[in-house]
Amino acid sequence: MRQRLRRKEGEPLPVSLGRSRAAVATSCESRSQVESVSLAVASGPRRARPCRGRMDPACLVLALVIVAGCAGSLASPTPTYGPLGFSAAGSMTQARSDQTATLLKDGRVLVAGGYDGSKSSLASAELYDPKTGAFSSTGSMAQVRYFHTATMLLDGRVLIAGGYDYSSSSVVASAELYDPKTGAFTKTGMMAQVRINHTATLLPDGRVLVAGGYDVASYAYLPSAEVYDPRTGTFSSTGSMTEARSSQTANLLRDGRVLLVGGLGYPDRATRGTLASAELYDPRTGVFSSTGSMTQDRSGHTATVLPDGRVLIAGGYKGDSSLDISSAELYDPKTGTFGATGSMAQNRSSDTATMLPDGRVLIAGGYDGYRALASTELYDPKTGTFGANGSMAEARDSHTSTLLADGRVLVAGGWVYQSQASLSSAELCHT
Repeated sequence: MRQRLRRKEGEPLPVSLGRSRAAVATSCESRSQVESVSLAVASGPRRARPCRGRMDPACLVLALVIVAGCAGSLASPTPTYGPLGFSAAGSMTQARSDQTATLLKDGRVLVAGGYDGSKSSLASAELYDPKTGAFSSTGSMAQVRYFHTATMLLDGRVLIAGGYDYSSSSVVASAELYDPKTGAFTKTGMMAQVRINHTATLLPDGRVLVAGGYDVASYAYLPSAEVYDPRTGTFSSTGSMTEARSSQTANLLRDGRVLLVGGLGYPDRATRGTLASAELYDPRTGVFSSTGSMTQDRSGHTATVLPDGRVLIAGGYKGDSSLDISSAELYDPKTGTFGATGSMAQNRSSDTATMLPDGRVLIAGGYDGYRALASTELYDPKTGTFGANGSMAEARDSHTSTLLADGRVLVAGGWVYQSQASLSSAELCHT
């Protein structure tokens, strides 16, 4: 029976690394409303009888209606959003959890590796095509792995790095590249350090920052970091983090720096391993530096860069109580500080957070400390609040959520704690 790693003292939490704009007509032309856009729905305009000379009562009434309509439109430009629905999206060719999912430049989604639910790591990969709504097999990786990372490079290839081999109970340092043009994986340079539950972030210059993680063999949380250069196909060391951590989040900020938040580190009496600290990596200097700390220590959380550049941190769990949490906070790069925002309705960790085209954030599934969740919520940056949304057909955690080119969100695979099983099913959230 597969156990959640975070319930074992001294071991890391598996985290899937785990990303339609509404417009409202605010002007009236002639004597009728002329547009119905996005979420606003209007009946077709009626052509008014022209009023010449002295205005008759019918024209007077029509004029008052038109003026009132224009005034209402100008006074209420904010659209009203409704809940989002889910529908089945077929099944993957293989049940898997803790896999990666990467949106390719041609709109397809590469799903790679994971855990099959039967004590096996996976080397297989598959592609989801939004045009056909179907999954199909593609080339397999050279190394079985889960708890790895997948990062799309500027040239469209995907870098797969690190991960865990269940059969040998070992962490790997190997990396490989997937080429969508050939549908094949090829080996590339190896990392200097074996690692799982690390992060991999594409930098503005095309290199990839790989940071932190955990080494099962030495029971060590890692402060080290390295940079992959696609031009040479090699990893090279860079500065170390200010604190050893795994299962952290990492986000590229607008100014090119990388924000790393929370995660698991060496236990102390206060938190038993979960971290509230955060730090920034500057690619120009290759140095990490501390920034403000969160108001809540947490691991297994999500982090999403909002349209205004702030970063939403949501959920996770606390090491001192092993309780999943519902609180959320916002990091402001301008001040380097975290501040409170609304809380989720549901405690959850190992969920996904995807920013939608309208700027809201879809929170899906996860684990509440007792069971996998099917519920979803929506965070609105304009109000700083979470709102209830429809539920998925299946409860799942350690799954992936990928924003498609057409605005829909593909939710795939995952782990069901209740049945101790990985899932092959997938669903689409319609935005």
